[in-house]
Amino acid sequence: MADSTCRVCGKALPRPDGRPGRASVYCSAACRQKAYRTRQAGGDAVHDLITDIENRVKSLQPGRPEPFYADVQELSSSVGRLRRIARVAAQSVTPEPVTNPPGTNPLQEIDFAGLVEPHRRELQVHCYRMVGSYDDSEDLVQETLLKAWRNREGFEGRSSLRTWLYTIATNACLDFLRRNERRPQRYAPSPVPPSDGVTAPPFLPWLQPFPDDPEAVVETSETLELVFLAAVQHLPPRQRAVLIMRDVLGWPAADTAEALGLTVASVTSALQRARPALRDRLPERRDEWARGTDPSEAERDLADRYARAAIDGDMAAMTAMLRADVRITMPPNPLWFGGRDAIIGMLSQTFDPSSPAYIGRWRHLPTRANGRLALGGYVQRPGTRVHRAQVLDVLRIEDGLIAEITSFEPHLFPAFGLPLTLTD
Repeated sequence: MADSTCRVCGKALPRPDGRPGRASVYCSAACRQKAYRTRQAGGDAVHDLITDIENRVKSLQPGRPEPFYADVQELSSSVGRLRRIARVAAQSVTPEPVTNPPGTNPLQEIDFAGLVEPHRRELQVHCYRMVGSYDDSEDLVQETLLKAWRNREGFEGRSSLRTWLYTIATNACLDFLRRNERRPQRYAPSPVPPSDGVTAPPFLPWLQPFPDDPEAVVETSETLELVFLAAVQHLPPRQRAVLIMRDVLGWPAADTAEALGLTVASVTSALQRARPALRDRLPERRDEWARGTDPSEAERDLADRYARAAIDGDMAAMTAMLRADVRITMPPNPLWFGGRDAIIGMLSQTFDPSSPAYIGRWRHLPTRANGRLALGGYVQRPGTRVHRAQVLDVLRIEDGLIAEITSFEPHLFPAFGLPLTLTD
């Protein structure tokens, strides 16, 4: 059964509000953050995690479907973390000598993995801010942990393990950006002439979304918003690194300089150039956009109505949800659509079974990406019985209306806990 008391303080949990999804296991945001910080602290992570999984398995009771599903989701999360620790350990293993040196600890790789794995999520977020791609950030954080393992003897303890890992990750990102030069491009003209004077943003074909962590509130801040990610990609790599380390991570100039192999004067100069360049790329009204770790009831209702309008092909309902200057982009595809009238004209053909552009029946599942509501869209093609993953839409809602939709490829669904197929 689902827990009825907070896992941190033992107080009674709030009564369920009836909405489907993951049940709360903490009574307050403070307890949720305390649990998050405790996990980040490390300790005997592997053995504690195995014990936690064992206890969860023993407590499973397949009674009511929704509580049972919530418990299985919690168990799956713990097993996933143990799997990641094992993967780090397996990929860190060095070839064994014919005879083991005296005092060799056979659990050395596992112990190392248990120490660094609690930092994996925040390191991946850091790599994601640097390169703007979820796929590349996964590769870079793995490269970071492998480099840390191979150079573990060089860790002298003058800084914290976290600082050491961030230094390795930042330089891995800079090496990646040197090997893979990426420059923002211009979109070609839209296949549908834009309405309401909407113009295209810069085209960043490598841009991808990042799944929210409901227990890491800091990650849903403005520095993970797609608009921030797009803006920071215009900065030269070293300026980008300095700005992220100084203004996002809050590192002192001296620590930033040491991590990047620069002087303090060079760090200060780079930051002075990066800040105004970033401001010039951010929308003027960005500070007025609503943010938060949880969407409001009105935003949830808007997402539900959006999903229902797609199922019903209700263009009147869809029109009522869009701002006049709404924009849709689809990285890495070089397509964009601007203005409500132009977008509704395009969608009306997609949703009309009699149109040659009709692709099938839609279903959507809610999720969260980059601190925003998102919807995983599935399409049941004509003549088939299965809804298959089609697109991940990240919504920016402003003044109660959808102001922007950024649509991404469906191979990212598993990273958001979404299945690739749905059956009725």
